[in-house]
Amino acid sequence: MSVHIRTRARRNAAVLAVAAALVASLSACSQAATSDGPGGDVPYVAPSTDASAANDAIERAEADAKASAAASEAVEAQADLETAAKRPEEVRDAFAGLQATLDDTCTPGAGDCAYFLGRVHEELAGLDRAMKVDDGRPNHFKEPLGWLSTLWTGLAGDISTANLEKHFDDLTGTRDRINTWMQGHPEDYR
Repeated sequence: MSVHIRTRARRNAAVLAVAAALVASLSACSQAATSDGPGGDVPYVAPSTDASAANDAIERAEADAKASAAASEAVEAQADLETAAKRPEEVRDAFAGLQATLDDTCTPGAGDCAYFLGRVHEELAGLDRAMKVDDGRPNHFKEPLGWLSTLWTGLAGDISTANLEKHFDDLTGTRDRINTWMQGHPEDYR
């Protein structure tokens, strides 16, 4: 998206520059003297007035180009922010969120599991995304990603409280296995 915006901004700036050059050249042409003079039907325009109009046109073109560039930069900055917001978090940050669930628990069937199991699921999903896009080490997280794949297959996309309670041991077991694995790889979260 930002490439299109930059291209459009460059094209607009080029059009404005051509327009300014055209105004300047027309201004210069109107000041040219001929041996016959401009003719009796052409009103006299003082050169200073003509130059002033040309300068005004150039200044407007430059101001328009600056405004167009500023608007393009603002749109591009907004697009960059939106892209950054969609980007998965770092592995260490995702792991910290998962670790925050280690001391929590619930009793399946007692009605106190919706928040806890939903959070464990969310933290595992975030860690899954972060591990998949980790730069430079495509196979480094092969083992924990395998455990997560098995968990996702078992859940079959159903994240209702009843299904999460049904897979309570799978969720907490996967969380605990990944925690143990990560503790053996401290370079991934420090």
